[in-house]
Amino acid sequence: MKYGSLVLEKRDFVMIKRYQHLYHYVEDYAHKYALEALEENMPNARVYGLDDMPDDVVRMYSMVTVTYKSRWQETFQLVPPMENDVEQHKISVRSTLGASVIGLSEGDSIKYGLPGDIVSLKIEKVTQSAETYKVNIPEETLENALPKHCKVSLTLNI
Repeated sequence: MKYGSLVLEKRDFVMIKRYQHLYHYVEDYAHKYALEALEENMPNARVYGLDDMPDDVVRMYSMVTVTYKSRWQETFQLVPPMENDVEQHKISVRSTLGASVIGLSEGDSIKYGLPGDIVSLKIEKVTQSAETYKVNIPEETLENALPKHCKVSLTLNI
């Protein structure tokens, strides 16, 4: 990882934590590994306000281009689960690919696929979209959801 850990915008961090809590008991073996890896990396994530986020980090609504051995490439937009639309190249953050790329940056690589057919994909390009999602998170909820090492350095004005 280019930054040594996941880098997440604070609204994305809280949204992911909310999905993890809501869907904790859902058994989805198709991408269980990616969701577990995301959950394991969340406590060590660097969490920033929107204005402080590096431009090369994948976050919600980012356009992401991944390549496989420089011969194949795919570009998609990372979206919340309710906006998932594969035909429009909109990939949910709860999908295997979405959970694998959020918080990573240009130049980082991921392992993708099913056991026995895993390939290494490289994040070639990340472009930020002006599109955002509206989220109303009470300050207390945000404070409780953020990792302890982030609380001192963040302002809570969303």
